[in-house]
Amino acid sequence: MVETDIFRGNLNLQETRLCLDFANTTDWHASDHPEESLNSYADLVNWATGVALLTGADAQQLRQMAAQTPAVASATLARAIDLREAVYRIFSAVAADRAVADPDLTILNTWLAEAAGRLEVAQTGDGFAWRWHGQAEALACILWPVAQSAAELLTSEELSRVKQCADDRGCGWLFLDTSRNRSRRWCSMQGCGNRAKVRRYRRQQAA
Repeated sequence: MVETDIFRGNLNLQETRLCLDFANTTDWHASDHPEESLNSYADLVNWATGVALLTGADAQQLRQMAAQTPAVASATLARAIDLREAVYRIFSAVAADRAVADPDLTILNTWLAEAAGRLEVAQTGDGFAWRWHGQAEALACILWPVAQSAAELLTSEELSRVKQCADDRGCGWLFLDTSRNRSRRWCSMQGCGNRAKVRRYRRQQAA
């Protein structure tokens, strides 16, 4: 088997936010009617391509592997959703200053153990870099850096900047508040923030 660098990014501080992006692959996550976006393994590959984890060629390779082993692809998707929900609950608890549930940490640690066995140091033209090996034979390779990023964020100084959209209708979007005074409340001012302003204005007018 030839080892390939299927992921473009290294394990740097910016990549630790990858876990939040993955947790947000369900819209209205905190509502009674969340909208799933990962309905197939192909959707998982599309997400990974969109966040630059995969090149186009690598994404095509994974799609072909999934088509050849549909049962494995289905099981991998189920595992991916299981990891996503654990990551979502972990950082939702952090944002709300609640204790993280042990079962969720167990799920994350299980993935970390799998990911750790795939990490190695490789020599590059100008030094050394982390590399994931074995991705050419594993449909779950997309999830290794997700688990790594969650662990990096949980143990970083940026953990206190993790927040959840304050929308009261169940948006539930997780984000890293990089504002200077840590005052961000919404997933975006154009979305939930603007709707909140409109509702507040209408209440004031009614009063």
